[in-house]
Amino acid sequence: MTATMTTRIYGLKNCDTCKKALNWLKRFEVPHQFVDYRDNKPAPETLLEWARQAGGFDALINKSSTTWRQLPDNRKSPGSEAEWKLLLREHPQLIRRPVVVTGDGTMTQGFSDNGFKQRFGIAK
Repeated sequence: MTATMTTRIYGLKNCDTCKKALNWLKRFEVPHQFVDYRDNKPAPETLLEWARQAGGFDALINKSSTTWRQLPDNRKSPGSEAEWKLLLREHPQLIRRPVVVTGDGTMTQGFSDNGFKQRFGIAK
């Protein structure tokens, strides 16, 4: 894997699931770069691409999060891509974590041992 093919992991430094994903990548020596999206908010174009690959903005959201539950009801159903992008740039912690983007641009969300083994072609 070349430097340009490095996997990027987007999440939050203090997220337990992100920590598990990062430890897994280290253990299996998968080159990666971690991006905390509180410090480096995803660009609007990035959010659009993630939503496209996830099957819509709704699929990007962790609706069981405290942040989501605390949002006023009128913010929970954005009526346009512009409103979604604004909401997610304002509250990046709403995005289901971690977001994993491989060098070819493929995006997935979440972490599981078997899911990562399959994603990165690692046999048991």
